[in-house]
Amino acid sequence: MSDAFPQLETIPIPVATATEEVSASRFGWFRDMPILVKLSTGWLFLVVFGAIYAKLDESVFGGALPLQDPNLQTNNFNAETGEFGTGEPLEGPSASHWLGTDAIARDTFARLVHGAWVSLIVASVSATFGVVVGGLVGSLVGFVRGRFETVAMAVIDVILAFPALVLLLALVSIFEVRSLGLISFVIGVLSIPAYTRVARANSLAISNREFVLAAQAIGTRRRQILFREIIPNVLPTLLAYAMVAAAFVVVVEGTLSFLGLSVQLPQSTWGNMINQARRDLKVDISQVVWPSLALTLTVLALNQVGDYFQRRGAVRQSSL
Repeated sequence: MSDAFPQLETIPIPVATATEEVSASRFGWFRDMPILVKLSTGWLFLVVFGAIYAKLDESVFGGALPLQDPNLQTNNFNAETGEFGTGEPLEGPSASHWLGTDAIARDTFARLVHGAWVSLIVASVSATFGVVVGGLVGSLVGFVRGRFETVAMAVIDVILAFPALVLLLALVSIFEVRSLGLISFVIGVLSIPAYTRVARANSLAISNREFVLAAQAIGTRRRQILFREIIPNVLPTLLAYAMVAAAFVVVVEGTLSFLGLSVQLPQSTWGNMINQARRDLKVDISQVVWPSLALTLTVLALNQVGDYFQRRGAVRQSSL
């Protein structure tokens, strides 16, 4: 009888270890990313790395790292004699100047990398102000409601109705200081209302969820509900929105730089690089293309990554 039925071959089934399961859950979100979002993430990492590298080279290492001085006029500079040559200031890409030089013979690649620091700081400060202040106020307003919500949202609406660019121009003119700290602070404060509205909308929806109602039913303090239930569920959506809002902030800073109202020269920003290079469009258009391309790619990357995490946040909230 045993020979009448052929025996099936036993095939070993691979069992994932605990380490492999943790690794898969930790990095699965990256593998599921669309290719455009992966490329955008890579570009943002390059921008952040370049900005930090340039700042360390300037502030810590005193220019000892392999990156040229962004303000050095290298018009065929002869290191042996200490004199400038008679070559053309607008040089094309070469081994010594990867993206060429501008109209006064400064290295374009070095200025491009140093300009990334300004965009990084302004975007980071704006996101920090928005997430911390706007997120807290919006979550509190959406949870508490009542008169506090009416007064707070009236103030937010007034701030939103005021033209941000006009306020920036007024403050720069009044203080007569075009420092990175002042520009970042003003843009950060003006970013709070938008984050507040986003946080309030999510807080209103989360306040009616079963786990919040259950916490209220058992007598949990409202402060504990706010910090344990409301804010942790509002935060993912707020962080995703911060990526999209940072793209707008980068454009605003670039606009101010183009108008000559951002940080003072000779500190390079992508906006003032475009402004200075536009006078030489007929001679060398590449000096406008490089900062414009960096600005465009950064804004596009922030939008792509922000939209991706907003979609993930929407799926997460629908499952709550």
